[in-house]
Amino acid sequence: MLESSPNYTGYTAYDYLEAGVDYRAFPLARQIGRVPEYQGLDLSDAQAQRARRLLAEEIVISLHEHVQVFPEDMGNLREYIRAGRESTGYAGLARSGMTAVFDNGMDGTCCISSDAGWKYQDVLFDLGVRMADLAHQDYVIKAESVADIRRAHEEGRLAHVFALEASTMIENEVDRLDVLYGFGVRQMGIAYSEANLLGSGLKERGDGGLTYFGERAVKRMNKLGIAIDISHSGDQTCLDTIRVSDKPVFITHAGARGLWPTNRMKTDETIVACAEKGGVIGIEAAPHTTLSPDHPVHTLESVMDHFRYCVDLVGIEHVAFGPDTLFGDHVGLHHAFASNLSISQAHGTIDYTEVAYVDGIENPAENFSNIIGWLVQHDYSDDEIRAVVGGNIMRVLEEVWV
Repeated sequence: MLESSPNYTGYTAYDYLEAGVDYRAFPLARQIGRVPEYQGLDLSDAQAQRARRLLAEEIVISLHEHVQVFPEDMGNLREYIRAGRESTGYAGLARSGMTAVFDNGMDGTCCISSDAGWKYQDVLFDLGVRMADLAHQDYVIKAESVADIRRAHEEGRLAHVFALEASTMIENEVDRLDVLYGFGVRQMGIAYSEANLLGSGLKERGDGGLTYFGERAVKRMNKLGIAIDISHSGDQTCLDTIRVSDKPVFITHAGARGLWPTNRMKTDETIVACAEKGGVIGIEAAPHTTLSPDHPVHTLESVMDHFRYCVDLVGIEHVAFGPDTLFGDHVGLHHAFASNLSISQAHGTIDYTEVAYVDGIENPAENFSNIIGWLVQHDYSDDEIRAVVGGNIMRVLEEVWV
């Protein structure tokens, strides 16, 4: 496990307030050591030293995470969310080695005013409260530009990018994209599994593609400088978005359907189209997503099977990592919010072995230490590792962000 960054001074979420007086406090999951350390890597001393050097020296970016800390007792989950004050895992992030993280919040389960999630007022409340917390500490930088990411790298700090997995909350009001941009949101999905006014989600029986309003929204995101994510969109909506966008788009967290045939994975056609437009796919690792025939029990090895598949399909310059992890019981979250997260529709009828956690890529604190270790163990060059852990994402952001 990495040591904590020397620039992290120990701030914990909402330290500027008084717990139990200003807000209701919940016992939270451990950010470090919740599960045993991964034992699947067998690195020589020289390899281990090289992996540590790469993690310390290169720009390392997670294209998709949820950096909140969840309750220790997941029976308190809905009460915790309804309180509207989810905690950022600063201590875990300080041990991650990451330069930047795209934090997608949990707005599909943001049930402050409605169990359905994705309500505009709830999303703004969630963003505002968490940004107020960030403003009271000095390790994490609220990142809104490529320059902010480079500054975080130079200063040994962490660039935190606010993102949303869907645009459902804008309803039919395209100007809400400007408001969200003003709040600091720099990446947005089209649809989260369920169809919305922009297009279809991956759970739907049919996919009519991007709507006329969806086209307007894509063009507005291009003008604003919001990176577009199609991870949870339906197949035709993905292809339409890639075609309509003036800029490259991201598949921030997914894998290859050619390797594991579920709706949650992307078709070869979509991955290739994304790459041909200059975009990047971030390889997913949330429980029970990126499984493979060779590794049907979900571990780091399953995840890296999808990495290799996508590299072979579109080239290493179009692949990165969006692990999609959090601090706490991710499987418990899926059980609690199976309907909101469209778990059954995403998996379809395919059988899989349920795990308690994904060994080797369980939370944002440990992911890239193990990913880079795996890449070193499998003889990828420094240039190749530099590209997939951050360089490819930076190339797209240089073109997409303003």
